[in-house]
Amino acid sequence: MNICICGGGNTGHVIAGFIAAQQRHEVTILTRHPEQWSNHLVVETPDGGELKGQLKAVSNNPGTVIPAADVVLLCLPGFSISEVLLQLRDYLKPSAVVGTVVSSTGFFFEAMKVLPATTTLFGFQRVPFISRIRDYGHRARLMGYKDSLRVAITQTDQPEPLRRALEEVLQTPVQLLHHYYEASLSNSNPLLHPARLYSLWKDWHEGDTYARVPLFYEEWTVEAAQLYISMDNELQQLLGTLPVSEGCIPSVLDYYESSDAATLAAKLRSIDAFKGILAPMKKVEGGYVPDLNSRYFTEDFPYGLGIIQHLAKEKGVATPAIDRVMEWGDSLITN
Repeated sequence: MNICICGGGNTGHVIAGFIAAQQRHEVTILTRHPEQWSNHLVVETPDGGELKGQLKAVSNNPGTVIPAADVVLLCLPGFSISEVLLQLRDYLKPSAVVGTVVSSTGFFFEAMKVLPATTTLFGFQRVPFISRIRDYGHRARLMGYKDSLRVAITQTDQPEPLRRALEEVLQTPVQLLHHYYEASLSNSNPLLHPARLYSLWKDWHEGDTYARVPLFYEEWTVEAAQLYISMDNELQQLLGTLPVSEGCIPSVLDYYESSDAATLAAKLRSIDAFKGILAPMKKVEGGYVPDLNSRYFTEDFPYGLGIIQHLAKEKGVATPAIDRVMEWGDSLITN
């Protein structure tokens, strides 16, 4: 297949390199900064090894890389999805399928507005790999694999061939979800990040500074874990009103094999792939302040938590914990 990866972030680097290294598929990149990319991409693996892949093309012009693509995979923040779909729409061949590496930032809702109803869409419930860029356009680090992946496929009556193809490309078992809501709504980043941000900085005001940057996960608190559980309980109530299968999104306590806020906090502090990740802050005179331009703010509130809140209001589901965190996040982003 010809697979076009749209986006040059952490996940885009690793997925492009991972697929290219297999030497079974042609991989192209659509990115705003093609001049910073090499056609040789190296991915460091958790066991200390390296995957080396050859990219067929890297371009900022959709007309160069999209027409030949059998699969277009978006690795983009929520605020870029609609814009990029509009750019590539007229270059898609009729048989091309379009998907996203993670669906919880509004992909299905935007794609159904922008692309023809005949275009097969797919989206993963969670990102396939935990990824970090080491040298932009040249080298990245695959920090952790998933045991299995869940994908939603819609606008086709034959999803199985695509499911099998994704399983082969990512070399990971892929399970088919029943409805795109099951991928679009997530208790991962859209709840995880805002819960921690709120617990860190709910009392912060412009002009306040902090002496240090905390570790985002390794210093996770019981307070943040309890808020995360409360927000997840509200999401689970919303799921009960939607056309989804029971248990499609496991509760955070089940997913992290925890029994309460204390054990959940301990679990999040212990995950190897999360170690060393700092809270999103920037240095200013006198110390550090929250980085409101971080994707933890610009993506996880309006395109993650916001979607959940909006749908809950439509369905009449009360979400006091989500509302409190969303109101706080909005007040910072819009000021």
